[in-house]
Amino acid sequence: MSNVTDGTRNPHAGAPFDDDDGAIAAALEDVSIPALLCSLVHMTGDPSWVRGELRPQGAMINEHQGYMSEDAKAEVRRRAVPVIAAYRDAGCVPFIPDAALAHEMMSFIAAAPVEDDVVDLFLDDLHLDGADSGAITWRDDIPAERRDAAHTVVIGCGESGILAGIRLSQAGIPFTIIEKGAGPGGTWWDNRYPGARVDIGSHFYCYSFEPADHWTEYYCQQPELRDYFQRVVDKYDLAPRIRFRTEVTAATWDETTSRWAIAVRNADGGVETIDARFVISAVGSLNLPKLPEIPGMDDFAGPSFHSARWPDDLDIAGTRFALVGAGASGFQITPTIADQVEQLTVFQRTAQWMFPNANYHRHVPDGDAWAMRHLPFYGRWFRFLMFYPASGLNIERNRVDPDWDDGGRSSSEGNAQTRELFGALIAAQLEDRPDLLELSIPHYPPSAKRMLQDNGSWLAALKKPNVQLIRTGIERIVPEGIVTDDGVLHEADIICYATGFRHNDFLAPIDFHGRNGVSLHEQWDEEPKAYLGMAMPGFPNLFCLYGPGTNLAHGASLIFQSECQINYVMSAIHEVLAGDASTIEVREDVHDRYAEHYQSEISQMVWAHWAVHHSHFKNAEGRVWTLSPWPIPVYWKWTRAVDPADYVLA
Repeated sequence: MSNVTDGTRNPHAGAPFDDDDGAIAAALEDVSIPALLCSLVHMTGDPSWVRGELRPQGAMINEHQGYMSEDAKAEVRRRAVPVIAAYRDAGCVPFIPDAALAHEMMSFIAAAPVEDDVVDLFLDDLHLDGADSGAITWRDDIPAERRDAAHTVVIGCGESGILAGIRLSQAGIPFTIIEKGAGPGGTWWDNRYPGARVDIGSHFYCYSFEPADHWTEYYCQQPELRDYFQRVVDKYDLAPRIRFRTEVTAATWDETTSRWAIAVRNADGGVETIDARFVISAVGSLNLPKLPEIPGMDDFAGPSFHSARWPDDLDIAGTRFALVGAGASGFQITPTIADQVEQLTVFQRTAQWMFPNANYHRHVPDGDAWAMRHLPFYGRWFRFLMFYPASGLNIERNRVDPDWDDGGRSSSEGNAQTRELFGALIAAQLEDRPDLLELSIPHYPPSAKRMLQDNGSWLAALKKPNVQLIRTGIERIVPEGIVTDDGVLHEADIICYATGFRHNDFLAPIDFHGRNGVSLHEQWDEEPKAYLGMAMPGFPNLFCLYGPGTNLAHGASLIFQSECQINYVMSAIHEVLAGDASTIEVREDVHDRYAEHYQSEISQMVWAHWAVHHSHFKNAEGRVWTLSPWPIPVYWKWTRAVDPADYVLA
């Protein structure tokens, strides 16, 4: 073990405190005991805290206490108070465990052995040494003139675009971030509808190198996420490099200069061209609203809009509100506005599977927030507590059993058991409303579509007397409201279309042309392909973040995924700048083998199951090119660094 004694304090080690013993004891009533036990190792350097009889009995998503008994938790709190007081009095200097002890602590908090081959992944995320493991350290190895000539355009200022800006700044590479919106945050800037919140735990849905002691909810809402990304932009001084209210319309490769010409349109309608050596697409795939094609939509007399375009000044009090679509956005909107409107009519095409999560709307209590801020590495172990059970260590539970056949209700024996469990949880909430039960049990396998977080609020909202769930198809929109296929008019004052996004239209509507003028969208057609989701043959020096086949449905978070990807992209840029090259381009054979392997794997997964007819994961032909089929540790290893043999450098 080593003791942190220098003047640079690890941002994850906690801020010094002078709270009295009584305040400490009160705070411990709110904390995660498994995370506290690991923190006590950092306070004392004594590994016996994770070697005794007081230990978690299991690990599960959203289970912060590791199934420890109340008596066991109380005993840990009793023992911890004097130790924390002594740590306080000694100046709050933490010990840092070596890798072997950190591995032991992982297995302790996971309540199961953590395999050797994934330890480095979790160590990388824990940041116990205080270093940002993804920070660029090779800046001074590259001549300034090489860096200055490598101007890079980043398209999009959501979470991945901001991350790209941080890494490019560390590398000393000039860059411009182009963002069509008026501020940073991407989907968290656009989606301002009531109830918008993240469905990955807040303490994991953030950059690994930024302390997470500020969240007020375990699953925070949109305003807090928007403010978080703005703070990060300010901290890393990215604002001077960002052009808001500016839209990239085209990007064209110039063979003679080996550079990209980026056509942009400003807020005033003016157009210009920006020169770039590299282009990083960080546009995401949940940024273009998808409106349904329903006759008469323009005839409606009242306000109508997509959920991602919720008007800032909209007054819904006492209105008859029609919500078309009840996927992830509608699922959040309904419970939030049900008590504000006179009548809420929810039009849902397909019922959704829900994952039980009592913490979904829960505020972080004061004691837990205090521990996040002050107890050494408590927040990091809390993050691990959420990450490990959802870390996608393997993909097999999502694989379809080709010999399993129950009419499309499930995809395997294990999936059928999940269906029975989740179905029972839904039924238990609807014992008093049998009329809603049939409407609320999906007829497709669990996990085949996006799984929603359930703390009971959705079904409780549907049971309210002023809320009606309609599963009949919509025939047309009329000035007075919505007419369903059975001829019934559902009167409405406001219509909100919570109908999702153009998830399969990667990089739309930007017109990319690579070598020999080839159009990327024509090359893709309905099958967007990219090596590791990032690189395409014929398009040198262009990389995608959150590109084809990289969305996650089985573990981790998109910010974690983005950290993997920007690590890889910066490695590729380094290969060019450190060598005698101007371009880097994935080999066509490498790309094609990967695409074939990808489709072979994804087609065997539950998300491609034949029983799902309406899914934003699938394209018009029913094939999936959006989701990752790879275990999280596998993709993490693949993206540690570029293998030059996979590329042509010229």
